[in-house]
Amino acid sequence: MSSRAKSRDLTPQNNMKMLLSNLPKIIETPKKRLGRGFGSGVGGHTVGRGQKGQKTRGIIPLWFEGGQLPLVRRTPFIKGKHRFQVIKPQPITVNFDRLDKFAENSVVDALFLATALKVSEKEAKRGFKIIATGKLTKPFQIAVPASAGAIKAIEKAGGKFLASK
Repeated sequence: MSSRAKSRDLTPQNNMKMLLSNLPKIIETPKKRLGRGFGSGVGGHTVGRGQKGQKTRGIIPLWFEGGQLPLVRRTPFIKGKHRFQVIKPQPITVNFDRLDKFAENSVVDALFLATALKVSEKEAKRGFKIIATGKLTKPFQIAVPASAGAIKAIEKAGGKFLASK
């Protein structure tokens, strides 16, 4: 009896001898194998693959596009000296126009900017950077990274830059 076939009971009942005539009946038939000749019971010539063509002759890779230029070769290469480095997400830039809407002498840190600008937690992980675009009229205490021009403008307006340069 093959290992794939299942039977009801292999033990002889009432101390009877195990004979061919009283062997247990096989419940499950073994799986038929495709393409192993006419004797296998499942086709011999085309074995369910149809007549002619590419699909009858072998396995086609999933990424194969029928001979046209593949997507991997169509997309441009990343050129330049930093092509082997991972592209990092850039910080969210904050202009002076946005800062002027906040209260005077308030401490501007990452948590304050995330809540005030209604930025999601995922986006806030990128970080913030203040850039010198627009006019700054109120003094602030800045605790996030800023550009060199922004630091000068913050100190000129009477504010303080608390974050490390």
